[in-house]
Amino acid sequence: MFNEIVLASNNAGKLREFTAFFEPYGVKVIPQGELNVPECPEPHCTFVENALAKARHASLVTGRPALADDSGICATALNGAPGVHSARYAGEHKNDADNNTKLGLALQGEANKEVWYVCVLVLVRSHDDPQPIILDGVWQGEWQDEARGDNGFGYDPHFYVTQYKQTAAEISTTLKNRISHRGRAMLGLMQKMDELFHLHGLEVPEKAFFND
Repeated sequence: MFNEIVLASNNAGKLREFTAFFEPYGVKVIPQGELNVPECPEPHCTFVENALAKARHASLVTGRPALADDSGICATALNGAPGVHSARYAGEHKNDADNNTKLGLALQGEANKEVWYVCVLVLVRSHDDPQPIILDGVWQGEWQDEARGDNGFGYDPHFYVTQYKQTAAEISTTLKNRISHRGRAMLGLMQKMDELFHLHGLEVPEKAFFND
């Protein structure tokens, strides 16, 4: 087992979520910036290839297990764009407000406002791990021009969840942990972590991450 893991990201929102997730397992999550890991190129056209590249890169530089999350928003009317380019949709500066503005403009006049979030998680125990743990999750929604809510990041204020009549930025953290794209992928990761604990003869910890 391991007691530290490098997060192949410096995103504060993702760091909060993964820190809360791994805390019951006694695993400390360290953002790659604290270990001077340069950003990894993401040249691939799929989420899984980019996530795997980022995880292996962070593990190679640090010599530690690494977790990468490649996620984004896809719009039906735009043939799945921005997709893997979501974080840099409006430029390399990765500005959430600019990204939202650009996507809103792209969807203006489109009758179909369907969007969906995708998250792929990749966990490697070493940079050359022959059996990386790969999980994914999808969350369906609709684009809403009006931004609402402050309990989120990225495109969340415009991602309207019809079932709950709220944007992703209005939904409570505990509910979001269960139903979001990242939450669904993390549920699979929880099952894998539990399996690892069983494999090493460790007691599986109590977890509140997915509970109200």
